[in-house]
Amino acid sequence: MSAESNRLAPLHTGGCQCGKVRFAAFAAPRRIGLCHCRMCQKATGGPFGVFAVIAEGDFAWTRGAPSSWASSNVATRDFCATCGTPLAFRFAGGDTVEVLSGTFDDAEIICPAYEVGREGKLGWIATLHRLPGKTTAENIGDEKLAAIISYQHPDRE
Repeated sequence: MSAESNRLAPLHTGGCQCGKVRFAAFAAPRRIGLCHCRMCQKATGGPFGVFAVIAEGDFAWTRGAPSSWASSNVATRDFCATCGTPLAFRFAGGDTVEVLSGTFDDAEIICPAYEVGREGKLGWIATLHRLPGKTTAENIGDEKLAAIISYQHPDRE
């Protein structure tokens, strides 16, 4: 996984919250799925992880390099050491990088088509569509929203 690529333009780009680590994918993901296992819950800080599986040869870190942690004897998790954003999951000896969906600049297009780790699926997941909801402006108000100064890297360069 080097920043070198023989392709001219990436199909997808993304990165961490602070922008110190960026990536490019030069082909469509092989598959996109979500994992409910307890390890993914802890690694993402959420109820599940959504991963786009990309061939290692079609993926490159384009700015900085992530830090990595072996979360088990068969897997490594990549993250930004500065802002803490979880970025990817890799099986030891594998030929793919499983990139977390929320790190893509256009996360809307990274839509899961399957799920795994169902033994860890939280019971309340099935009721999410029934929760009342608000936009951010409705939740905190336009004035407070306008006063927020984001230090987050903007999507895209």
